[in-house]
Amino acid sequence: MDRQKEFVLRSLEEREIRFVRLWFTDILGYLKSVAIAPAELEGAFEEGIGFDGSAIEGFSRVSEADTIAMPDPTTFQVLPWTTSGGHQHSARMFCDILMPDGTPSWADPRHVLRRQLGKAGDLGFSCYVHPEIEFFLMEKFEAGSPPIPADTGGYFDQAVHDSAPNFRRHAIEALESVGVSVEFSHHEGAPGQQEIDLRYADALSMADNVMTFRYIVKEVAIDEGVRATFMPKPFRDQPGSAMHTHMSLFEGDTNAFHDGDDPMQLSAVGKAFIAGVLEHAGEISAITNQWVNSYKRLIRGGEAPTSSSWGPSNRSALIRVPMYTPNKASSRRVEIRSPDSACNPYLAFAVLLAAGLRGIEKGYELPPEAEEDVWSLTPAERRAMGYKELPTSLGDALVAMEQSELVAETLGEHVFDFFLRNKRREWEAYRSQVTPYELETSLSL
Repeated sequence: MDRQKEFVLRSLEEREIRFVRLWFTDILGYLKSVAIAPAELEGAFEEGIGFDGSAIEGFSRVSEADTIAMPDPTTFQVLPWTTSGGHQHSARMFCDILMPDGTPSWADPRHVLRRQLGKAGDLGFSCYVHPEIEFFLMEKFEAGSPPIPADTGGYFDQAVHDSAPNFRRHAIEALESVGVSVEFSHHEGAPGQQEIDLRYADALSMADNVMTFRYIVKEVAIDEGVRATFMPKPFRDQPGSAMHTHMSLFEGDTNAFHDGDDPMQLSAVGKAFIAGVLEHAGEISAITNQWVNSYKRLIRGGEAPTSSSWGPSNRSALIRVPMYTPNKASSRRVEIRSPDSACNPYLAFAVLLAAGLRGIEKGYELPPEAEEDVWSLTPAERRAMGYKELPTSLGDALVAMEQSELVAETLGEHVFDFFLRNKRREWEAYRSQVTPYELETSLSL
């Protein structure tokens, strides 16, 4: 048994942990969990925990149901919840999903990302990610009733009359206690909207962190008497919730995106990476924005990108190059502004990385930068300036994804096919709905 496994087993005993929660996600990014007693963990490290894969969305057919969750000891963290006696009573570890013969399950989103990181490694790169995660705090959730934001604050407001005045402090304390490092936090632009930015980490660790983040935030919100939602666009007249994703590639300790001789300090590798994401942005949109509601955020005037454009410091573009520290080589990165905070982070990071690497491998040329306010342009004006439109609905996004060799290769056949089938059902179910808007405007026809 290696030292990390021994550390985990020793920690369980020393900290009187009663339950170990083994976590993984399905293809859509829903967190799954099975709790085991500490006495069972040594065996789980050796053989994993068997479960019915056919009962998990998109994992396996009934005839191939036997699936194994293998805990990854490097992800061990004690959860911040305590018993009435003050003892922390549970811990968590993420799992890799295996088939009975020990091979990785092609349905495991963690494996999809690890496979793409392996491709980056073959090219000499390691990938780092830093997400800015937005979400809403609501006073209540009631099906069929309009949501009520927990405060009336605006962008960067310090003092607001909200229902949970200590929420962000308590959430950050809980996140830090489980090893999720927080860089910034503040109130976002809409009533009830919050943003917490995570400190950069390698892409696989960050995907694990995003899943932990969503769980912790929801639990802390309940403790504060409110509810948290990562729904991309809960309010018609307010901005939606993004997950602006900063990415960089390193060659050893050297930032491959940095070039001190370039006016923007951006290397040829960085420019080709941006060009790759721009070229394939429409194809990967169904992954980075996977819900019907995602496309209510990606509208003109919605403070979210609607076309494939880029520019240094231009927040109206799909991709910008942050220029806060122009002479700091390690901080040169690109910010991709389309993903929302309800995506599956494993799949989203995988397709973003794949698109950028394709640009590097094929030597894509970076188009001219956008200097204007892209948000204010009409679709016709954007097309006239050479900007490709992003999909305007989940249906359009699925058409683009279905035709994409890049996405099929990145996800693998199993995940690619299941994702398309599942999302087509969602789109058809949505299209069949008769909305209050239609009744209000058309019932008298």
